[in-house]
Amino acid sequence: MNQKPILLVEDDETLGELLKSFLELNGFDVKLYRDPQAALNFFTAREYDLCVLDVMMPGKDGFTLAKELKKLRPNQRFLFLTAKRLKEDMMKGYEIGAEDYIVKPFDSDLLLKRIEVILRRGRQGRPVGDTKSEYRFGKTLYKPDTRELVFENTAKRLSPKEGELMLLLCKRIGGILARSEALQLIWGEENFFTNKTMDVYLTRLRRHLEEDNTVKIENVHGRGFRLLC
Repeated sequence: MNQKPILLVEDDETLGELLKSFLELNGFDVKLYRDPQAALNFFTAREYDLCVLDVMMPGKDGFTLAKELKKLRPNQRFLFLTAKRLKEDMMKGYEIGAEDYIVKPFDSDLLLKRIEVILRRGRQGRPVGDTKSEYRFGKTLYKPDTRELVFENTAKRLSPKEGELMLLLCKRIGGILARSEALQLIWGEENFFTNKTMDVYLTRLRRHLEEDNTVKIENVHGRGFRLLC
């Protein structure tokens, strides 16, 4: 069986070992670290399909660790485990680029389901359909192949999820992109967490585009959004 590699960073020894054993029984190859700095030091020794990080850890919290790991591998995917239920903490995780966020205590089968959904999204790749090499709108140019957003000769590299969402908007310039369609194409499902995650990425795209005052991403109440120029 082709085991899928997962990095698990959990400072609680008992919980860490239980999660490691559970995931291994379900076909995953799990590398467990209790010390976040050790996980960072040996991160590049192998590739991981997913990093599962506890948020509350001594010395270096999960958010800080995720930022440092993303500097080494910008496209790395993350799932956060936390005892906090505060909306601000959840949004902070999504701002960093989390795929999902699970609050302790949680059911192990729920964790397994979330992991399977995240990995399935990755296998689906970017939204299908005819894609041009570049899209022009207002004073901005978007290049899907490199995920570059160019304004007045200054280029910004979008994250993979930002790029997928930007591509869908570009394919429907002036038309409505349904929220449910974007969620299914990019995240593979529609629920509270994926809705919140997409809202974070829309906010990021609006920030990237704010220098071009001829362009805006407009909300269409109850339906979705559209790229206007």
